[in-house]
Amino acid sequence: MPSLATESTRRAALRWLSELRVAGVPRVRVLFANHPQYADLTPVQYAEGFAWLRSMGMVTAAGQPVVEVCEGELWDDVTAGAVPRVLWSQAAEDAKRVVGAAGEQALLRLLRQGGVPHVRHVAAESDAYGYDIEAARSVSERAHIEVKATTDPTRLVVHLTRHEYEVMAADADWCLAAVLVGSDGNAASVATVDRRWLHSAVPADSGRGGRWESVRLTVPACALAPGLATEAWALLPVGLPSAPVWAHRSSPLTSA
Repeated sequence: MPSLATESTRRAALRWLSELRVAGVPRVRVLFANHPQYADLTPVQYAEGFAWLRSMGMVTAAGQPVVEVCEGELWDDVTAGAVPRVLWSQAAEDAKRVVGAAGEQALLRLLRQGGVPHVRHVAAESDAYGYDIEAARSVSERAHIEVKATTDPTRLVVHLTRHEYEVMAADADWCLAAVLVGSDGNAASVATVDRRWLHSAVPADSGRGGRWESVRLTVPACALAPGLATEAWALLPVGLPSAPVWAHRSSPLTSA
């Protein structure tokens, strides 16, 4: 039988679920302790809210939300024993990895078919690079491509790690490729996510007590362009196919 919780505990738990979608437990704890928006509850109440989530199985041991409950509902149904909508499961995590790997392989094929002479799948060697594919036509024309793959043509949601972001900030050749994976495992469309938008979208560290390590971003149409390019040159100037997905702008990338 699920344990009952006070209204303040449930309110704290709702805030934990909301903030844990974009930041880790240490950073959210610092946010609750320092931001005036959350000052109506005490640190003890926030701790009770998080403990209640864990006791109910609504977050993983690592603090990953497993459920989504609409704010405004104080979980009367949940405390009565109803099952909230599941956001995370091992099966879903495995499926996401399969789609990610398919996106990388699909882009590798496109680059090689497109005549790019040097294409290397560095993600198969190590996660330390901060990107998945190295591609180059010459010493001065090279790209370090981070691939984010999805099977959803209606919206683009990407998860960016702190390491990937820091590599992007230091590497002018880094670019983020969004790949729509079709039912045949090939790339149905490719688009580039604007670096300036990524810089503006990631959260700011609130202080010495915490820092974000990964972030979930819903990419707007204005931050997408069909095709694949760094800031200096285009690898795949045209998206595949031409039908728009994710409602990105229609003008293709052109070679520099």
